[in-house]
Parts: sequence; C-alpha cells; structure tokens
Amino acid sequence: MSENLPVNVTIDEGIGSVTFAADVIATIAGLAATEVEGVAGMTGSVMSGIGEILGRKNLTKGVKVEVGKEEAAIDLYMLFFYGVSVIDICKKVQENVKKAIETMTGLRVVEVNVHVQGVQFEKDVAQSAAKEEAPALPPRVK
Repeated sequence: MSENLPVNVTIDEGIGSVTFAADVIATIAGLAATEVEGVAGMTGSVMSGIGEILGRKNLTKGVKVEVGKEEAAIDLYMLFFYGVSVIDICKKVQENVKKAIETMTGLRVVEVNVHVQGVQFEKDVAQSAAKEEAPALPPRVK
C-alpha cells in the first residue's frame, strides 16, 4: 500500500481544503469491492499469498492505493466464489469502487485494477468466518 501521505482535495477556491489519508481511500475501496455479489473476500496481496483471506475487519490489506492531488489509482487483490462470471464481477467491482471513491472524496479515479488471487468455495468461506468469529474457550480448571 502507498505511504500514508495526506491527499488534498480543494472544495472551493479560498475556503480551504479537505485532506484524506491513503488508508481512508483504501477503506472506501475495500468496502465498495466487497459489496459486490460474487466476491468471496480480499487477500493480503501476491506477497502474502491467497492463504490469508481478509474479512471486513481489515479491508485495507487487500488494497493498494496510489493517490495524487486530484486522481487515484486502486489495485485490489481478491477472491471470487466458484461458479460466478469472473469478468462480470470484476466489471461490477471496478464500477462500484470508482463510484464510491469519486462520490465520497471528489478524487477522479483513473484506474481500478482487480487482481484475481483465487476461487473460493462457499463451504471454505463459511469455515473461515466461523474461525474468525468463534470466541476462544477458557482453559479448563481441574
């Protein structure tokens, strides 16, 4: 992910500006991407492999953001459910991410690159979610 440099978007001449951290843009992109039906989740990146499936708790790990003064480019590392049209889902993800960032920040999104890291079966996702949400059992007392 890019450095956490502030991003200035001028609202109106002479009034001031709004500053976004890169993590804010990454969070918006991650949420918008996972809203699309057929998306199984985000992955850390090529470096961390597809073994690490990230839920909604840490969406910025599957997102790389490059932000300029008026533009943004996004890279998403994702898993899709088996049986969906990957091309159709990728197009919907790109459109949803672009719309969300442009609407919420005023930045112009120049590209949304989707990196398909794998295909996930629904059973595997349910097991991963159960492991994340299951509370740890207290130690047994003898």
